[in-house]
Amino acid sequence: MDYGLAFLSAVDIHREAAQAEARGFTHFWLYDTQMVCADPYPCLALCAANTKTIRLGTNVTNPRSRIAPVTACNFATLNQLAPGRVVMGIGTGNTARRTLGMPAASLSELADHVRICRALFQGKTVPYSEGERTRMIRFLNPTGGWINIENPIPIYVAASGPKTLELAGEIGDGVILFGTVGDSLLDYALGHVRRGAERAGKRLEDLYLMVSTAFHAVKPGESLADLQDAVGAYVSSECNIFALSVKDPRDLPADVREEIMAFRDAYRTPDAPPETRHLDRYSGYVHDFRAEHSEIVMAKMIKETTLTGTPDELAARVKKMAAAGIRQIAIHGGTRQTMSTVIEEFAAAVIHRV
Repeated sequence: MDYGLAFLSAVDIHREAAQAEARGFTHFWLYDTQMVCADPYPCLALCAANTKTIRLGTNVTNPRSRIAPVTACNFATLNQLAPGRVVMGIGTGNTARRTLGMPAASLSELADHVRICRALFQGKTVPYSEGERTRMIRFLNPTGGWINIENPIPIYVAASGPKTLELAGEIGDGVILFGTVGDSLLDYALGHVRRGAERAGKRLEDLYLMVSTAFHAVKPGESLADLQDAVGAYVSSECNIFALSVKDPRDLPADVREEIMAFRDAYRTPDAPPETRHLDRYSGYVHDFRAEHSEIVMAKMIKETTLTGTPDELAARVKKMAAAGIRQIAIHGGTRQTMSTVIEEFAAAVIHRV
C-alpha cells in the first residue's frame, strides 16, 4: 500500500511534504481551489525543491480553471523539477467551481482536457479547440530543459458519481475515490470504475486506485463531538458530493443511502441572493466543522467514509481496502495547526504498523 497526504495549497507546505517523506509517505497532494487556498503549482514547485522521493500532484485540478495546454505545461514544468515524481490529478471541479458559485465542468470537458494533456505529455500533435476554431498543437520546445516529457506523467481521474466513475475507469491511468472506506461504498465505486475500464479494453487491475479520505486515531474516552471536530468537515464534503452526484438515490448502496442523502442540502442557503450565497456556504470548506452538520455527521458515516478507529481497527480496514485493489490511501491533513501531528499519528498507527 502507498500512502499519501492531501491538503490545501500553501507556500510553506513544503515543510510538511519533507516531514511526510521522512515518515514513509509516498505521495503528497495539493488541492487546486483558487478561492480557498494558494495556487498549487508554485507550492508544488517548492515541495519538489525540498524533497527527493515523494511523488507530487494535484488532488485535484479541473478543466475550467485553466485551458488544457496550460495544465499540461504546468505538469511538464514540475516534471522538470522532480523528474518522474509528478502525477496529474483531475476531476470536474466540484469545490473549485462551487466556491465561485459556478457549476462543475461537464464530463465531455473533462474527457477532452485529459485527451489533450495526455497527447502533449506523449510528445504528440493534437487537435485543440476554442469555440468553432480548431488548431493542431504540440510542445514546440520539448528539449533544452524547459519542460520534461521524457519521464511519464500519469493522469488520475477523480470521481464520485456513477457516470464520472465509469469515465474515470475508461480514460484514467488511475482513479481517485473520495471517502469510499466502508465495504458497500467501495464496492459501489469499484463496480462503476470496472465498467468504464472494460469499455476501454482494460481491467480494473490495470488502474492505479486510490482513496482520499480523513484520518483519526481514536483515543480512550473520546465522544462523537470529538470525532466530529477531527474529521466532520471532510465527512460533510464527501457525503454532500455523493448525494449531489446521483440523479436517482437508488443508485447509492442501500445500507448508507438514507444517511448520504441527508447531506444533499448541507451547503444550501436558499434564502440568500444567488450572486453571493456561495460565499457563506463554502467558508471554511473541508477545514472547519460546521455546527449545523452535527445532526447528520453521525458515527456510522464517520466510519463509512473516513479512516477513524483504534489502531487495530485501522489496520484491519487498510488490509481490507488493499485486498479490494486499493493501492493508495491519501489522508487529509486536518488543519494547519494539526497537520504535523496528523503526519506523525498516521505514520505510527498505519504506515509503520500495517
